[in-house]
Amino acid sequence: MINLLETYSSLLWAGFCNTWLVSLLALFFSTIIGSLIGMMQTSTYLGIRKIGNIYVEFFRNIPLLVICMFFYVVIPLYFVKINGFTAGLLGLTIYTSAFIADIVKGGIQSVPEGQKEVGLSQGFTKRQVMRYIIFPQAIRLSLPPLGNQFINLVKNSSVLAMVAGLDIMYYGDVIASETFATFESYILVGMCYLVITVPLTYLMKKLERHLALQ
Repeated sequence: MINLLETYSSLLWAGFCNTWLVSLLALFFSTIIGSLIGMMQTSTYLGIRKIGNIYVEFFRNIPLLVICMFFYVVIPLYFVKINGFTAGLLGLTIYTSAFIADIVKGGIQSVPEGQKEVGLSQGFTKRQVMRYIIFPQAIRLSLPPLGNQFINLVKNSSVLAMVAGLDIMYYGDVIASETFATFESYILVGMCYLVITVPLTYLMKKLERHLALQ
């Protein structure tokens, strides 16, 4: 295994960096989209609330691989060509945003209704109450499940291997096919994911303890 690591260290490093990059980008965009959809789900306007609910139910119940393959196969076929990394990023973002929307929705609903009433009584508009009073508290309440979702996102990024997304799993498949050292190759891939997810798990637990003391 050590010889395999020395020979293919550059490929594994490239896959490691791409996995980190796609995970961070997908987290950034899915958090923005998911937060907006989550607020839509709690809107007092029925039409907006329905759009948010439809988005969540639609993308949450479609397999991630199907979404990624849609961007990798269908979009280039009829619209514009995109590479596997971009297709995987779009799939991860849309898929993860549906779950983040539900988390944000739960966080908003966890904020006492009295907070909204106090804000309105002080002359704030509904939008200002959401922006300055409810949403900051909702995000704080949602941080632990959001952290877990980020860890899931990192693991879900392995779907990029199916669309030539140049992630850890993709290069693990390349190494296994070239060397026929299947066992060792996927052990190395698993270790690479552990290097990412174990520190993240530790940081999230530390953040939860910190928030609990405040």
